[in-house]
Parts: sequence; structure tokens; C-alpha cells
Amino acid sequence: MSAPVPRTTERLRAWLRPAPDSIAGCAVRRGRPLWTEFVHLLWTMWVFIVPVFTPQGYNPLWWALTLVSYPLFVALYVRVLLAPRRRVRLPALGMMALCLVLLRWYPSGMSYFIFGCIFLGFGPWRSWWGYPLALLALNVLFVLAARAFGYPWTSMVWMPVTTLAVGVVVQSQRVLERKDQALELSQEEVRRLAATAERERIGRDLHDLLGHTLSLVALKADLAGKLLPRDPQAAQREIGELAGIAREALAQVRRAVSGIRSAEFAAELAAARLLLGGERIDLQVHRNDASALAPELETVLALCLREAVTNVHRHARARQVGVSLAAEGGRCRLLVEDDGRGGAIRPGNGLAGMRERVHALGGRVRWEPAQPRGTRLVVEVPLREAVAPQAVDAPAAAEAAGAQRGSGNFDGMSASPHAP
Repeated sequence: MSAPVPRTTERLRAWLRPAPDSIAGCAVRRGRPLWTEFVHLLWTMWVFIVPVFTPQGYNPLWWALTLVSYPLFVALYVRVLLAPRRRVRLPALGMMALCLVLLRWYPSGMSYFIFGCIFLGFGPWRSWWGYPLALLALNVLFVLAARAFGYPWTSMVWMPVTTLAVGVVVQSQRVLERKDQALELSQEEVRRLAATAERERIGRDLHDLLGHTLSLVALKADLAGKLLPRDPQAAQREIGELAGIAREALAQVRRAVSGIRSAEFAAELAAARLLLGGERIDLQVHRNDASALAPELETVLALCLREAVTNVHRHARARQVGVSLAAEGGRCRLLVEDDGRGGAIRPGNGLAGMRERVHALGGRVRWEPAQPRGTRLVVEVPLREAVAPQAVDAPAAAEAAGAQRGSGNFDGMSASPHAP
């Protein structure tokens, strides 16, 4: 006797599990709480208000039909939210059928018909005019049934107008949401492909960089091993050349890693346009003088731009963002301004990191209100501090000095300011 209970529970859980393309599934995927899709049930208050305007009022028949029909309507409503798009029409038609079956005795059921008409548009339609034509046909059927049951024309006029207007508006909103969702998916795919291409490029660069060098190291090591018993001086020369090759390879790897870690301002601008465009925020670039900047300074400004755009995307609720980068008078000035809600700035880890990076170059960061509203970020850095002395750490400098002392014909380490 206990076996059917888990099976029934499992079926109920499967029935309540939202499909990936369902209304509830799309809401959760877009970050909206699931309860927001049930807020629309508040409109069913008309089920309980309509009897005030009818001669029968809240009679026993109304109570009986409400106790039977309303839970069934809620079950159909839940099914519409959880079902795949291709199966939304069946519970929507069920709502309308529930209204038509009870229409003779139950005027409150007209609310069920309105919900059914609206949810009918959530299913797939081959053409844009298919849904309005279906709404028109169903409303004609409803009006004919209502007139057959003795409903006055004055109480029927508002039904087609309401269902057509609300249905088309909601359908248009859902179409825009699906397009936004498709745009987000395409943006994620672009980012994924870009990351994959970058990994492949790094792999090719490291292969080209180290393949020949490591082959030469192996050859020199084998040669030194063979020369050691019979010609120690020649073996020592080979070992010295081997050390120089290894140090040069290390310097090349450090320069390559430094290039990988750096961020280009133009690339950050493109990423910012992509991020803000997904939220329909217009990005306007008034001036961009990044081409004349040193790599270290450009990297810091690019990271500042990234942090500023991320904050605008998360908190500002802006519709337009302006970016300006100008290098003049011995200083470089980055300006990021939005027309969002503004307010007090509470610096977190991202803004604190931005301030530290700018201060390390001798610059300053400030936030101020924009006009007529919004926030303005101003980053000013002196151009003479473009190459920070802190960029070369002590171990790398010591190793570079050792390289110079150990090999007279090799100075790659001392010429590299990008050592990590």
C-alpha cells in the first residue's frame, strides 16, 4: 500500500517542475523571483466583485460554483506558467471553456475568459496576425454565447475591447522579452567564442615562443653531456650558452604574460558597449586618445572603465552613458558619466582597487554628481608616471642583474619592465 505514495509524489513534483522554455523558467533564468508571475492572480478579485453588480448577488449557487471553478482555474494558471510554450494553448483554452460552460449561471467566470485569451498568446504562432485573429474569433463566440444566455449588449461591449487590447500588449511585451533573451544568449556565445579564440592564440604564441627554445636547450644539454668527459672547456661553454638561452626564454615568457595580463582600452570600450547594449543603455564615446598612452597606463584606465561600466550596469538604472579619454597638459583624464539615479557612493572592493591602481601611478579618482542627474567618475593620471617603477619586482630585478653578470651578450631581462 505504501508504493503508490512515492510514485504519486514524484508525479506531482514532475508536474510542478517548470519547463526550460516556460514562463516560469524564463523568469527564473532572467533573475526574476518566481512569485512575480503569480502577482497577476490579484486581477481575479473581479471574480469576487462581480456579484455586487448582479441581481443574484452572493447567493448559494455563486458560492458553490466559485468553490468548484476557482481552484480549477488556479490549477490551469499554474500549468500555463510551468508548461512548455508548445503546450500553453491547452490550459489557456481550458480557462475559456470553463467560462463558457458556466456563463449561463456564473457571470464572474468572465475573468477566466480574459486570462485565457491573454495566455493564449504565449504559445508559438507562425505569423504575427494569427493571435489577433484567434482573439477576434473567440470573442465573437463569447459574445454570441452571452447573448444567447440573455446578457445585455452594454455588459458585453467591453469584453472584446479588453481582451484584444490587453492580449496584444502582453504579447508584444513577451516578444520583446524573448528577443532580449536571444540577444543575451548571443552575447554569451560571443564572449565564449572570444575566450576560446584567446586561449587558442595564447597556446599558439607559447608554442611558437618556447618550442624552438626548448629544442635548442635539449640539444645544448645533450652536447654538453657528450663533451664533458673529453673536453670540459667546450662543455662549460655549451653550459654557459645554455644558461643564456634559458634566461632569454624566461624573459620572453614574462613579456608574453605581461601582454596577456594587460587590458586594452579599445577592447574594454567594445565590451562596455556590448554589456550596456543588452540593457538598452546607449554608450557614447566623446573622445578616445588611448592610442598615445603607455601600456601600463592604458591597462589601469581600461580597468577603471570596466569597473565604472559594471557599476552603471548594476546600480545606476541609466539610459545613457558618456565616456571621454583625453591626454593633454601632461595629464590623462578619463571621464565616465551616466544619467542614472545618482546618490551616495559606497566604495566596495572594486572601487577600492580602482583607487589603489590609480594612486600607484600618482593619479587621483573622484566621484561627483552629474547634471541634471546621475554620477560622474573622473580619473586623472600624470603621463610622466605611465611606467611605474613598482612594475618590476625585486626577484625579477635581481635575476636580471644576475643574467647580466653571468652572460655578457645577453641583456633581455634588464630591458623588460613587464616582469610580473
